[in-house]
Amino acid sequence: MRVLILEDEPFLAEAVRDGLRLEAIAADIAADGDTALAQLSVNTYDIAVLDRDVPGPSGDEIARRIVASGSGMPILMLTAADRLDDKASGFELGADDYLTKPFAMRELVLRLRALDRRRSHHRPPVREIAGLRVDPFRREVFRDGRYVALTRKQFAVLEVLVAAECGVVSAEELLERAWDENADPFTNAVRITVSALRKRLGEPGIITTVPGVGYRIEAGAPS
Repeated sequence: MRVLILEDEPFLAEAVRDGLRLEAIAADIAADGDTALAQLSVNTYDIAVLDRDVPGPSGDEIARRIVASGSGMPILMLTAADRLDDKASGFELGADDYLTKPFAMRELVLRLRALDRRRSHHRPPVREIAGLRVDPFRREVFRDGRYVALTRKQFAVLEVLVAAECGVVSAEELLERAWDENADPFTNAVRITVSALRKRLGEPGIITTVPGVGYRIEAGAPS
């Protein structure tokens, strides 16, 4: 999962970003509305986390534009505006969830996972494919009943591949969905992570390389 955080308080924004990374959620930070719009125009996000009171176009304006775009991107407002009228106006703007400051990081993670589940409501919360059982909420992976310990980044990559349901996922898309905007587009991180993930999952290999295209999960595929 990759989220956009619109937050003008740098210490809070960085704390949220770092906390989400610990949960295998990639996050980009925008300190003002103009930056948020620029990032939304060039990156693909699963969820937008918006503070309402920020420089430039407000979080409310960003929410309006997301809704108007028809992208269906879920919006979570994360703000100090905690009156009932504030919450009501936030939902009227199109917010899917509303969390007031101060907040617990665990609650934010749970709310993001819930929004992602609703966004992908046609898929079960626990996904099973090719002998794999992937639980995004517990961050647990089992293969043929055997628990597989993965690093956060390995789990994030596997989650994207499993969500593709045996479809091919390019290295560029994996880099975009499992890393954040600071990732070097010329890095070997994707190849290295996929290689390590294959070893963790064991034999027979189920992540296959489609030359010049990307990777996919395929039962019985060679490693």
